[in-house]
Amino acid sequence: MPQPQGQTVTVGVTGASGAMLAQKALALLEADARVSRIHLVVTETGQRLFAEELGISSGDAKQLATRILGKPAAKIEVLANKDVGASIASGSYEVNSMIVVPCSMGTLAAIANGISDDLVARAADVMLKEARKLVLCIRDTPFNRVHLENMFRAQQAGAVIMPAILSFYHQPKTIDELVTQYICRVLAQVGLPQEKMYRWTGQSGTKEAKA
Repeated sequence: MPQPQGQTVTVGVTGASGAMLAQKALALLEADARVSRIHLVVTETGQRLFAEELGISSGDAKQLATRILGKPAAKIEVLANKDVGASIASGSYEVNSMIVVPCSMGTLAAIANGISDDLVARAADVMLKEARKLVLCIRDTPFNRVHLENMFRAQQAGAVIMPAILSFYHQPKTIDELVTQYICRVLAQVGLPQEKMYRWTGQSGTKEAKA
């Protein structure tokens, strides 16, 4: 009997602050045996984000994933954001889920209003029309009315709105622990719960790190 194929996940990275969130998401997806392929799409401002926050220059796009992870990436395929004819731009190509992390308010607006003028927005539009899982990790505060209305429109269309809000009930000691917990919660939303995720068991319970 043939083995079931692993999941395919698209990761979009835009220009909102939070390059470390994208880096952690890619690292956990790369290490997850349930995932067989990762499509990475980075906007121009997303590339600037990696450069300014992590010191990762754009350079050769084919090597971007390796530079982000600090080691060879076996599962990650980098797609140009201008390539609106890429595989993930069609609903006939099977993608299990998509995460936009971080998601700028401009990208949120494009997705919420069906403006598919680049690959990130088009791939997200495909996820919505095919009723597949789309998680938008929005990262901008304070929210104005336009932001809130676009969040509502995207959520009504089927997206999960998951602001990059960090939690502290697991008593994190490092920035990495904060980032990891948030990204673990994001991956749980797309059906990929992580063992590293802290789960609350009640005040009288003990800490539980198992998913």
